[in-house]
Amino acid sequence: MEEGVAIDNVWDIDKLNSSAKERLGYPTQKPIALLERIIMASSNEGDLVLDPFCGCGTTVTAAQKLNRQWIGIDITHLATNLIKLRLADMFELEPKRDYDVTGEPEDFTGATELALQNRYQFQWWATSLINARPYGDKKRGKDTGIDGILYFSDEKDKVKKAIVSVKSGKVSVSNVRDLGHVIDRERSDIGILITLTSPTRDMTSEAAAKGLYRSEAFFRDYARIQILTIEELLNGKKPDVPILVSPFKRVQWSDTTENGLF
Repeated sequence: MEEGVAIDNVWDIDKLNSSAKERLGYPTQKPIALLERIIMASSNEGDLVLDPFCGCGTTVTAAQKLNRQWIGIDITHLATNLIKLRLADMFELEPKRDYDVTGEPEDFTGATELALQNRYQFQWWATSLINARPYGDKKRGKDTGIDGILYFSDEKDKVKKAIVSVKSGKVSVSNVRDLGHVIDRERSDIGILITLTSPTRDMTSEAAAKGLYRSEAFFRDYARIQILTIEELLNGKKPDVPILVSPFKRVQWSDTTENGLF
């Protein structure tokens, strides 16, 4: 048997282009095959892998897949939200049960402090409380009225979306009306308004006036606009929607460890 060509200093791993199946839309995302190769070449099972700028969590997920311990550090709640969703989708891991997250608010006081410090960070953190995918990226562009997307399904092979809007300051009935316009514009079935403060009576009435979404599959109705406070979410309340679908179900994770990288 003839000897093969020795591996040189150039690794022929394609970058993630706009059509890559594992692409999440995170601006600095790296191919998971690249991180798997680095980890396999430099560590053994059970070793600790540290990524101090973990972004959307490619290093963390690669380390988990390869049976390494890991620590990921990032300064944005956008990143930690994506990582939590990714770990849940790929490995069914949940924070507090399977791993710890430090630096996030754990009570209403902490949530209020975060809202005062940075409302964008507050928005990204708040969407993580209902396992919604953050909308957009780190760039603070035009306000579209959408802070997150929650995917659900009540029809075979059809994924639907609920629009999530987060308000960190004083709220009024106009916030409910605005969300109503957004779900109509986006042709969404449900809108979820997350608020730091309690809704007014007018807000509750306006939300009820938007009507109900009828799920024929489950033979029941769901409020088209639902208002949830941060305090309620911290106490375990969740949006009332049909079966939740992972925002990454359409993302295909390449099984690189079985495709001859090593």
